[in-house]
Amino acid sequence: MNTNNFRMPAGRWAATAAATALAVGPAALADAGSAHATADHGRASAVVLRAGLDVSLLNKTVNVPLAVSLNEVRAPRSAQKTALTARLDGVDGGRPFSVLRADVATAKATVSAGKAEGSTNLAHAKVHVPGLPLLSLIEIEQVSSKATCVAGKKPVAAANLLGGVTVLGKKVTLSVGGPTEVRVPGVGDVRLDLSRTETTSRTAAASALELRVSIYPLKLNVTEVEGTVTLAKTTCESPVLPVKSAAPVADPAADIKAQGNPAKAGLADTGGGSTTPYIAGGAIALLVAGGGAVALARRRN
Repeated sequence: MNTNNFRMPAGRWAATAAATALAVGPAALADAGSAHATADHGRASAVVLRAGLDVSLLNKTVNVPLAVSLNEVRAPRSAQKTALTARLDGVDGGRPFSVLRADVATAKATVSAGKAEGSTNLAHAKVHVPGLPLLSLIEIEQVSSKATCVAGKKPVAAANLLGGVTVLGKKVTLSVGGPTEVRVPGVGDVRLDLSRTETTSRTAAASALELRVSIYPLKLNVTEVEGTVTLAKTTCESPVLPVKSAAPVADPAADIKAQGNPAKAGLADTGGGSTTPYIAGGAIALLVAGGGAVALARRRN
């Protein structure tokens, strides 16, 4: 009789089934027991000056916002003396005006596998706002700030002010114990906070100076300027180092032997992963099926 069904010898089928079970076992265990985590290198930023001001024109009939950040960088970058001017429509014919003039204006942010850091330095600087072309909002000799976040350590934030400070043409003495208020009749009011720092378990932030501004210059079509100006601000967030964990890789052949010997079964289960009993059971089932095929073939012969 001719037939289209080709039969594999029973002994060879059983051997092939057992070999397949043993080959699949280690791969399945490796996939089930492996754990992988990627490293987070953290974050850092730095900005020389950030201003958020509302500029009123023509007796408050028009309000123009001025939001500007100078030399702002995020890791891993650095900048020096770039983009220190701004343009505001309706003020001085729409021509650019200098927000900041400085001999040194640097911002730097870096990250690595175990450290994130932001730093700024500002020296011999004058800050201007719309409507005061000749009078500086503030003049400083030098300010700096730094925020450092190292993996596994408490973050550190520091801000420093060196030399004198002049606000709206008046020399002032700043205190770290609280804000300093400066009032100039006919010009405006400025409130200054010196060296503000903040830290948490993984983050740090530092600002050398923060100014709350209320100016009424009545010049260059500007009637009032209100808002905030921040000098030398830095931030960081600590990196998270990778955590590697790997489950022990069991020997499926030993598991199969242990299933056949009840006295050793407990030891085999203790050393294997959670999928070991299923893989071993599958291999045994294949072996039993193969043995049955051998016996059936012999009876037919």
